[in-house]
Amino acid sequence: MMKIAVLIKEVPDTGEDRLLDLETGLADRAASEVVLDEIGERTLEVALKHADANPGTDITVLTMGPESVQATLRKALAMGAADAVHINDEELLGADLVLTAQVLAAALRRGNYDLILTGNMSTDGSAGMLPVMLAELLDLPAATSLSSVDIADGAISGLRELDGAAAKVSAPLPAVASITEALPDARFPNFKGIMAAKKKPIESLSLADLGVEALPADTARSIMVSVAQRPPRNAGTIVTDDGEAGNALAEFLVKNNLV
Repeated sequence: MMKIAVLIKEVPDTGEDRLLDLETGLADRAASEVVLDEIGERTLEVALKHADANPGTDITVLTMGPESVQATLRKALAMGAADAVHINDEELLGADLVLTAQVLAAALRRGNYDLILTGNMSTDGSAGMLPVMLAELLDLPAATSLSSVDIADGAISGLRELDGAAAKVSAPLPAVASITEALPDARFPNFKGIMAAKKKPIESLSLADLGVEALPADTARSIMVSVAQRPPRNAGTIVTDDGEAGNALAEFLVKNNLV
């Protein structure tokens, strides 16, 4: 039996405006609806398609976030995951990438997974570093930013598309792999899946359960020291075409050191 862990994340709706809480410097999640990140949905779909073709595949979804994440996890379970892991601790509020990677790695070690799948980057943070950080912490090979995926013969392989080129990459299992939005859209949960999801287990973990300290004395963390709203943009210069627009535009460019 293959065990696959799929990392998912709850994010502010990408179709709505995103705001910062000027008190904390963190994303104001109450300003818009929160949803399962689309790249996480596509990542889960990769695992589910493999499970469809390979009975006995066990899929666990794993996330770190506040209590509201439970609804996101239930959606993933309704799509077809077998169980879920929810890491929830007040000390994780505003966690930087290093702490996030350490916490997720600690949770993943408990599962002895054959494959860890994640999106190449979330739509809220867009750091794009978590997959390789996890691979380093777990001492696993990494196949990242895949636009196609094949899981067979004890390995994961796929295509990594670069600017003007493409590379075929592969890694033996166990491994960490990340996918891009080039992969297909996820399936919709059906009624049977939604009802089944209500009975599927969600394991809740704290930092104490994982043996991770949020602020150990020997580890540097990113700290928000100040935050301010972006000032409004100044009105631009309008060049009216009265026959001399070309000269006026050239003068504007020269004046602003743009040529």
